Amino acid sequence: MNIALMSHDNKKELMVQFCTAYAGILSKHQLYATNTTGHMVADATGLKVHCFLTYAHGGSQQIGARIAYNEFDLVLFFNDPSNEARQPDLAYISRLCDRNNVPFASNIATAEMLILGLARGDLDWRTVVNPQRRPIA
Repeated sequence: MNIALMSHDNKKELMVQFCTAYAGILSKHQLYATNTTGHMVADATGLKVHCFLTYAHGGSQQIGARIAYNEFDLVLFFNDPSNEARQPDLAYISRLCDRNNVPFASNIATAEMLILGLARGDLDWRTVVNPQRRPIA
């Protein structure tokens, strides 16, 4: 499955810790991320992560476009609720996921439930929605 990883600046280290803890599960899937988050995760875990542009240069829009085309099966976006300036970005991604029935987590508690469900096969219905799923180029 194609999994998008995003995190606000104050949550990047938490994303790295999360990916380190669940590297065994994540390694069985294709990972995509905004540039800084992706490089931090890849450097810390050894996981292969395709990196889009940084947030400042449109990385969230690149991920958003792929959500709109239903190319992602799961989106993990660790939100910093104290950063008011970035809340529209979170709302944009969340709305796209809702519109396309893409499972979405904005915090570590929800992300853990989704990752454990992914490992159990609870998200296999996504392959029915998109039977010819291929990694994003």
